[in-house]
Amino acid sequence: MIVVTGATGNVGRRVVQRLVAAGHDVRAITRDPARAGLAPEVDVVAADLADPETLRPHLHGVDAVFLIWPFVDAATTSQLAPRVADVLAAAGSPRVVYVSAASAEADPGSFWAVVERAVIASGLPWTMLRPTGIATNTLGWAPSIRAEGVVRWPYGAAARSVVHEDDIAAVAVEALTTDRHDRQTYVLSGPETVSQAEQVHIIGGAIGRDLQWQDVPAQAVRPMLAAAMGSPAFADAALAGWAAFVDEPEQVTDDVAAVLGRPARTFSQWAADHVADFV
Repeated sequence: MIVVTGATGNVGRRVVQRLVAAGHDVRAITRDPARAGLAPEVDVVAADLADPETLRPHLHGVDAVFLIWPFVDAATTSQLAPRVADVLAAAGSPRVVYVSAASAEADPGSFWAVVERAVIASGLPWTMLRPTGIATNTLGWAPSIRAEGVVRWPYGAAARSVVHEDDIAAVAVEALTTDRHDRQTYVLSGPETVSQAEQVHIIGGAIGRDLQWQDVPAQAVRPMLAAAMGSPAFADAALAGWAAFVDEPEQVTDDVAAVLGRPARTFSQWAADHVADFV
């Protein structure tokens, strides 16, 4: 039995689909099972990481846990992450595959790093997945692309190595279903860097429209970004990261290929997979 948190999200849903297709028993954790919309083979149960004790009844006989952390505040995470790890450890020490971030090592105060430390300190078997930018974040541009054919956003020259969410899911399933990746940390990226402005043009090519990029000041989007991310500090960190990628492109790794035996998918492939989201 494999437990999947964040089972209705962009990555978690694909983890569930891949596990079911491979014949594994899957238990999906969600706050609202009635709205999960997952395959009938999936055991969908109600629990909330904000109350770690709600996890305990669903962990009997569990072999592995896919962990998506839903809180961006480091102080909240510092309180909850050790409690979640303790509940998991008490269930027989299932393997934990945690989706962290490529910036976790450089930012030890981030919530991603806090969760990593809590999992490691618990003695649980673990695999840390540290994606760079996740390509699905560009879906935030979809409304303006559909309405105007224009994306207004800061730092068009920021060079990102965004990774396809299904590549993250594929690596996660490998780590969840074998012990070959225990106590390994993988930085997952796309195979190349593509500037944010060029990403918009690639999306345009995929949907057959001539899309435009317009650079705007960072402060123009900060309030909206802070509201969407649930944290002004998290929004500031994101903006600072994009600014840095203008002069120093986001890292490219071969960890996806090392785990899966095939190259990571390009942003062009991602755009082709998501045409329906932009039209």
